Amino acid sequence: MRRTLIAVLGALALYAAVATAQQHLRLFRPADLGLLEGPDRDAWQRPDQIMDALRIGDGMAVADLGAGSGWFTIRLARRVGPNGVVYAEDIQRQMIDAISRRKTRENLANVQTVLGQPNDPKLPGRVDAVLIVDAYHEMPQPVVLLKNVARYLKPGGRIGIVEFTSEGGGPGPAMEDRVEPERVIRDAEAAGLVLESRESFLPYQYMLIFVPRS
Repeated sequence: MRRTLIAVLGALALYAAVATAQQHLRLFRPADLGLLEGPDRDAWQRPDQIMDALRIGDGMAVADLGAGSGWFTIRLARRVGPNGVVYAEDIQRQMIDAISRRKTRENLANVQTVLGQPNDPKLPGRVDAVLIVDAYHEMPQPVVLLKNVARYLKPGGRIGIVEFTSEGGGPGPAMEDRVEPERVIRDAEAAGLVLESRESFLPYQYMLIFVPRS
């Protein structure tokens, strides 16, 4: 009887954990990729300032995690130039296919697509910077993911996380899907990272930059 009860409780706990993870994992639908391509996105996303904050420059290796349609990927590719490389990572095959088409259309030889896993981006090489834009709230186990992401950083590497604020206004996910910056900071600290800076130049989003704890 005792063993049966323990087995039942264990199964219920496992079911609850899986259900919680699935509930949190609200992936962006590939059918809605057009929503990421608004003509005003450059104005409010401010990609150049984001890349400046991460100190991304010519010849660097950079990862765009949760790259989606590749909107940020092509801007990163232009910034690092032909001597650099951008790993455009996503866990949805439809997104990878969309980025591949965009890479061909934009004639960008320095972009390499990567089909990652929810808890590990599976990058093929080490990078100077990792950028996660509007994808953190989709991660089922962010602490595990950040621990794995940190393994791909070169010495001096940084991780930049950009998410929409809970104040509303502008585009972005539903309010219940938004993540407070304090929670991201707690997750990062649990993953062995330290907050290096907190940027406030974005009108609808916050940007947090982390480095590995020394």
